[in-house]
Amino acid sequence: MFVIAVVVLLALLAFRRISPAKWRWWYFIIPLFLAVAAFGIDRLIQTDLEKIRAVIDRAEQAVKEENAAMLAGVISDSYRDSLHGSKETLMNSFKARFSEPLVEKTITRIASIDIEPSVLSATAIFTVRVVFEPQSYVYDFKREALVKVELDLRKEPARRQSQTEVPPSKITDWRIRRAELLELDLHPTNWRDVEQSNW
Repeated sequence: MFVIAVVVLLALLAFRRISPAKWRWWYFIIPLFLAVAAFGIDRLIQTDLEKIRAVIDRAEQAVKEENAAMLAGVISDSYRDSLHGSKETLMNSFKARFSEPLVEKTITRIASIDIEPSVLSATAIFTVRVVFEPQSYVYDFKREALVKVELDLRKEPARRQSQTEVPPSKITDWRIRRAELLELDLHPTNWRDVEQSNW
């Protein structure tokens, strides 16, 4: 839309040169209006890619803050991975691991996000550098870890907070349906390997 505003501005400037007698000062309002509208639309409407990145950011923030409720908000009710058979099992595992300080900070680098609009699903692969808290039980033998993760996400009806909200069928949110560990410090791994290492 910014491009359209620039094209309209150039056309108006050309029109002003060709026909100065018909020129009016308020013609400049048209491209200005288009530019403001483009900015507003860009700010108000999020693409699926932006929404998926926001889900990943929110999950990362939940881990940093050790906030189970925040993490539960981005996990699908039909969650299942190679170790956790349900969302409830995953959340119980999260609460057990994060009952004491564990993560000081994380740095995420998204490698790819593939969206399948026809089936309302997406796959994201990213690497997270995790720096452990000095008082955590892991810190004595490992100060940081490089973890490669694959997420399967699905577009699902939004959860209603109250009866006055818009029905869920009208709004959809991306939720994490499956999370699998691919690598730990550049070595292939999975949930079971991490579970057996007892950290």
